[in-house]
Amino acid sequence: MHMSRTGARPPRPSHFQRYSISFILSALACWLSPAAADVPLHALHDITLQSQMAHHLQTEELNGAVWSLVTPDAGVLTGAAGVRDAATGQPMTPDTRVHIGSVTKTVLAVGVLRLITTGKLTLDTEVAPLVPAARFDNPWQATDPIRVRHLLEHTAGLENFRFHQIFSLHARADTPLAAALGADPMILRARPGAQYAYSNIGYHLLGMVVEAATGSRYETYLNTELLRPLGMNDSSAAFVTQAGPGADPKLAMGHFENGVGQASVPVYARPPVQFTTSAADMGRLAQFLMGDGRLAGQVFIAPALLDMLAGAHGTDAARAGLSTGHGLALATRDRNGAIGNCHPGTSVGFRAMLCLFPKERKAFFVAMNADVENADYERPNKLLTAALQLSRRAVHLAGEPAPTGMHDWEGIYVPAWNAVARLAWLDTVFNAGVLRWNGQLLQFQPMQGATASVHLVGGMLFRRSDRLAPSHVLFISNGERMFSDGLRTYRRASLTNMLWLWTSAALGVLGLTAILSRGLWLLVRGRLKRDSKLAVPLASVLLLFLPLPLFFTQSFLQLGDLTLASGLLAFATCALPLSMAYGLMRLTARPVETRRPVSDGIALLAVLQLTIVLAAWGMLPVVMWR
Repeated sequence: MHMSRTGARPPRPSHFQRYSISFILSALACWLSPAAADVPLHALHDITLQSQMAHHLQTEELNGAVWSLVTPDAGVLTGAAGVRDAATGQPMTPDTRVHIGSVTKTVLAVGVLRLITTGKLTLDTEVAPLVPAARFDNPWQATDPIRVRHLLEHTAGLENFRFHQIFSLHARADTPLAAALGADPMILRARPGAQYAYSNIGYHLLGMVVEAATGSRYETYLNTELLRPLGMNDSSAAFVTQAGPGADPKLAMGHFENGVGQASVPVYARPPVQFTTSAADMGRLAQFLMGDGRLAGQVFIAPALLDMLAGAHGTDAARAGLSTGHGLALATRDRNGAIGNCHPGTSVGFRAMLCLFPKERKAFFVAMNADVENADYERPNKLLTAALQLSRRAVHLAGEPAPTGMHDWEGIYVPAWNAVARLAWLDTVFNAGVLRWNGQLLQFQPMQGATASVHLVGGMLFRRSDRLAPSHVLFISNGERMFSDGLRTYRRASLTNMLWLWTSAALGVLGLTAILSRGLWLLVRGRLKRDSKLAVPLASVLLLFLPLPLFFTQSFLQLGDLTLASGLLAFATCALPLSMAYGLMRLTARPVETRRPVSDGIALLAVLQLTIVLAAWGMLPVVMWR
């Protein structure tokens, strides 16, 4: 475990010295009581924070962590705990380099803000002319084309990603950015500027915008024109890995469950996620973003742009009064008794978080070299927030009488946007929720997860009991009732439509089960002939299971590649509706006098209708490599 002030490398104290100092400081804190708040953060919290972080890593079976704290008096403090590589046991140190996943977007956004400051771009620059390789299906093109501000704020209406853009072993470190786009047009799901919809594709397009504006690779621009001036000399936007030729010995290994190591690989959509850095460098970035935008006395980033780093601007939710949301680089985060401007990140084997508290000129950064599914990643954020000794300033809002017609907002709500457009059916059918007003609380019960209860604070604004500021809002957009927390928006759905979708899904599953069970029963008893009406449908259903073991034998990083598993899945999902139609044709071609063939026909028809619905929603056939 390590904790040091940037630029200083004092000798490490012994275990006895560390624990003695910790005991003395704790005793002084209790004895002095009121004066304890004036003890410098680095004197009172370093050892306690280290022990807490190390204990958390051990409890959650995480490998290691690096972090930095930024305060006006202490500057940038860095710390580390755990191991850099589980295979070697090499300890994590404060200067260990890490990957930060989507926190990269903040760095890229600042690079774009630099171009805006120098006049090479504006927030209102149209994107399409700069990236001719991108094809947009934008119904609002005449009045609302995609602009740079929309990409920065995640309000362009684009989906999050396509599998091949993130999960592929075919990408190279120097693959042209246009190769990630594919041939299919990008369909906008909402009017640009109207709704927040997190999009890796949007930030990939920003990388292409940077290249168009500068005439160089975006990595080169960020390294030379942003990182070097900011003094982030231990950071790079270029591809860096832990294994193979050119491996970086200072870069921590990424890990999954049980300490399984995973070296990084190139991805097609690299601008949103590819960045290597250190805790100290991220502290320097945070310091700059909380400053006046000047370097060496010259304006580096326009102050007006820094004022727009976080908080929603112009979305439907913002116009309805909810100020929380994503700005030009960060999102408002109301957690752990403090409101910050933050960005989380996840990449292969890493988790990260950057949080700024500009009013107090304090910030923290943390990165863990383990991506474990059920681990508690909020605890480190809570520990670092507490270590900053932030002033808790609750937003006092007087409650008002509920507006009339609150019960009119009740009903079934579904996600207003879908991270992956081709999975919209799954999102709608299985991620719906019920909104209810009980006279005092607005309650949202999702199909998956706990009920969220919010208190009315005025107008159509609501606040969760564990938040300091309004957290949710009700509003109407294009005639539809919406429920939003600024980052996730739900729209009210027709009960009739939802009942149809749920009934369709249930009938399809029952039909598949009936075909599988009856077909296997006939097969075992030797009564399933080659010309039987169930032979081909049963074969197509069994074919659906064939790709599953093949997926388990390949790397999850190949999910977006054309492999034997993904190819078979595409073929099986294409064959399924055809085989059901064939079975029905065989059934109707012969006069049926028994009851059992009638039930077979019902099962075939049930599956066929579901495949038609899935095809209409773009889910069938399942093609993961484009």
